[in-house]
Amino acid sequence: MSEEQAVERALARATGGGAHSADAVAIVAEATEVRVRGEEIEHVKQSRERTLGLRVLVGGKGGLGQAITSTSDLSDEAVDRMASEAVALARATAPDPDAGLPEGGFAEDLPDLELVVAEDRRAGLDRHVEAARRAERAARALDPRIVNSEGSDAGSQFRAVHYANSAGFEGRYESASHSLACSPIASAEGSMQTDFWYSVSRSLAGLDEPEAVGRQAAERALRQLGARRIATGEFPVVFDGPTARSLLASVAGCLSGYAIYRKSSFLAGELGERIASDRVTVIDDGRRPAGLGSRPFDGEGQPTRRTTVIEAGVLGSYLLDSYSGRKLGLGSTGNASRSAGSAPGVGATNLWMEPGQGSLDELVADMGKGLLVTGMFGHGFNPVTGDFSRGAKGFWIEGGERCFPVEEITIAGNLRTMLSDVDAVGEELLWLGSVAAPPLRVARMTVAGE
Repeated sequence: MSEEQAVERALARATGGGAHSADAVAIVAEATEVRVRGEEIEHVKQSRERTLGLRVLVGGKGGLGQAITSTSDLSDEAVDRMASEAVALARATAPDPDAGLPEGGFAEDLPDLELVVAEDRRAGLDRHVEAARRAERAARALDPRIVNSEGSDAGSQFRAVHYANSAGFEGRYESASHSLACSPIASAEGSMQTDFWYSVSRSLAGLDEPEAVGRQAAERALRQLGARRIATGEFPVVFDGPTARSLLASVAGCLSGYAIYRKSSFLAGELGERIASDRVTVIDDGRRPAGLGSRPFDGEGQPTRRTTVIEAGVLGSYLLDSYSGRKLGLGSTGNASRSAGSAPGVGATNLWMEPGQGSLDELVADMGKGLLVTGMFGHGFNPVTGDFSRGAKGFWIEGGERCFPVEEITIAGNLRTMLSDVDAVGEELLWLGSVAAPPLRVARMTVAGE
């Protein structure tokens, strides 16, 4: 049966079998991935998955018991069996007073957010192979010190989501994502470095030219040749856009309503308080046209929306689904995120820090002496305390200029303090995913080197 029919049948069987309420989602995902190294094709993957997920809520003393089941078999018998088993599981689950579907407010308008270009479906495997090869050639041709690569990858994914619930909401949307990445290796005088660059877009036409991706990747690898360590100390630190994006992603996890009500975030209890410099404004917008995190409704059928999370340093909102909103006495912000086999959780949509003034080079020049970070490694972040410590690479700055590349160092601080110490935000906002940030400068951090 079709995905729409499977969703309708699952809901009918669940509510007919004694469920207080239920929702179901069918997801169809088609993907093509190619990796090329030199001129040789190293890896090809083509896949198609179709999954139906069902969430069932059954009334109990003091709340609702909940169960989630999923299947890739959409036959009548399999859907009926899944619904029956889900009801039985929900009856055996401890009731939760905060469980349940949203209390209305479902999406009424489903705007075209430019999430898919129909003709992109007709692009064949050869197009991805050629794009990856062009990126490889451009990287290797840029400089004789590019001696090898870890490969260039190209791929596309198309998704169709059909969601409905027993409260009467039903909606469907399609989306696509396309990517191209290159990872060259540079070598000279006993030094070897690798780096990468990539482009992502909702449309094939929106991707950067393969040659531009390859050259940028090669330049990033070449500029790290001869990198060395620096002495330990406290210095101003500039994060370029991609690394500032990583910082913002850490903040996003701490804004989740689940982390807040569980008190596993350093931002718990801080709503309405100043948590950052007045240069910091952060927005989440699920309806940004062609955004890689955009969708017309969230994982519970609530309309996505624009939420100012941090405004001029003041925490204005958490990111919430209906469950975490109930736990905190707040409403959903349209940030429910769900796969077919899991209960709704919370996820950012398109999250960015508002740009300020000045280019990356201007932020560096104004710093005088310090560190420019162009890459970070590891996962040294404690969301409960905000303590932050990650491996890094980049450039040592003297007199406002890049003196030499740096590697094998660690930068450390506390994310709350780092946000408060942001003394400059640049103007260049580069989208490399669903989270974006301009370059920014932190007045002082601990840099551990030699």
